[in-house]
Amino acid sequence: MKKLINKIAILVLAVTGFTSCEKELDQLPFDEFASENAFVTAEDFENGIRGVYSALTRPGYYGSSDAGSLLSFPDVISDNVTLTTRGRQTKQTLHDFEYLPSQTLRGLYQDAYTVIFRANNVLFYTADYQGENKANIEAEAKALRAMAHFDLVRTFGKIPTQSGDADGSLGVAYLVEADPFVEPTRETVGAVYEKIITDLIEAAAGINATNPPGRMGKDAINVLLSRAYLYMGQWQNAINAANNVSTSIAPRVSVPGIWQDTNQDGLVFYIPNDATMLNLNIGVTWSQGNVTTLIPEYAVSFEFFQKFQEEDIRKEAYIFLGSNTGGLQWNAIKKLFGRPGQSNGLVDIKILRAEEALLNKAEAQFELGQTAQALTTLDVLRNQRYTTFTGGETGNALRDAIRLERRLEYAFEYQRFFDLKRWNLPIEREPFGDFADGSGTPSTNLFLEAGSFKFQLPIAIESIDQNPNLQQNPGY
Repeated sequence: MKKLINKIAILVLAVTGFTSCEKELDQLPFDEFASENAFVTAEDFENGIRGVYSALTRPGYYGSSDAGSLLSFPDVISDNVTLTTRGRQTKQTLHDFEYLPSQTLRGLYQDAYTVIFRANNVLFYTADYQGENKANIEAEAKALRAMAHFDLVRTFGKIPTQSGDADGSLGVAYLVEADPFVEPTRETVGAVYEKIITDLIEAAAGINATNPPGRMGKDAINVLLSRAYLYMGQWQNAINAANNVSTSIAPRVSVPGIWQDTNQDGLVFYIPNDATMLNLNIGVTWSQGNVTTLIPEYAVSFEFFQKFQEEDIRKEAYIFLGSNTGGLQWNAIKKLFGRPGQSNGLVDIKILRAEEALLNKAEAQFELGQTAQALTTLDVLRNQRYTTFTGGETGNALRDAIRLERRLEYAFEYQRFFDLKRWNLPIEREPFGDFADGSGTPSTNLFLEAGSFKFQLPIAIESIDQNPNLQQNPGY
């Protein structure tokens, strides 16, 4: 009876917002092992893997407007947005490149390692498990472990294509055991990426072609593989992984509805989020209020706004003209704003889309000198975003067109900072203000030189204090 009670108690903790009406119940405490009775049946392991996914929705990862949230910081640091004077000035130190090792991205660092710990915990218990869902559970756990390490290393370490010495520079600790007391040292960037690739290849071999909403399938892993190879400069491998993605990109007519949850076209990994499940108002990271009483945290930078052509469906899908009761107007961010008729920021969390595979492929083809193929690949996307476009670019103009479409497609969607970083480009902002016509107050700091140590975010002092073997990034 005692064992039964212990098992039930732990399984109650394992059930997350994906299967419960509760907001979020953690699978396991971060500093404890599961009881051996927690993982016995197929249902136990299904609940366990959902516990790993639930950590993605923690505040520092994809779960809120937390300063370390991956939902917004890659755009906040880059050139896509302008801090507004009417908002709460959230993440201002990130936007101004004035971040310090006090609290910067502490949430992301801790929450990503929570994902990793939980994934390793599941993998520990699958070793002696022989259920029919074993291969899929192990694959999901390895994919999530790889994704969390990937997000950590690209944030706190260099990116392999960034500079010649990137592979040998400080990466992160790649953890493969569920040891809550481990005090690891940081591995090199090159070593971390190789382990990410290994986990993803093994995951792709064992995972189901599709899994229920809120969980990864084969296409999600191949999109992530394609991205990892692109970051490594392994162009042909990036193309091969992209070619293994079978999900079609969203057609033009569907693009606005993706962000209002009226369709899921092109999505290969998203987390359902509504009032009966997670109930996370993630859209407050960009704005609060409705269209006519708007309080924007950040507005679309006027320089970037002008790059959206009128016939580009993404302009309608991603941006709206918002105002407050005093008549002030902003080019506000529509992604995450709300479902039809809503402005509460309660929308599904979109993590991976098929469009990225196409853009990765076009970029890799260009890098291999396959310019005709790269143009053809790029035009597959452009044909579904514009009513008409000129196209036909060659040479550096084609490279710039590929980069522009990536910026437009993934605006306000966790990519821009990392793209500038891996291309070894500076962050350059134009001195326009925050209002819709470019007037108003511009951002304080407009430039971060390429290769600056600030492209590697500092590790929080709290994390270093907890692990004496953890080395801070140079410059902090």
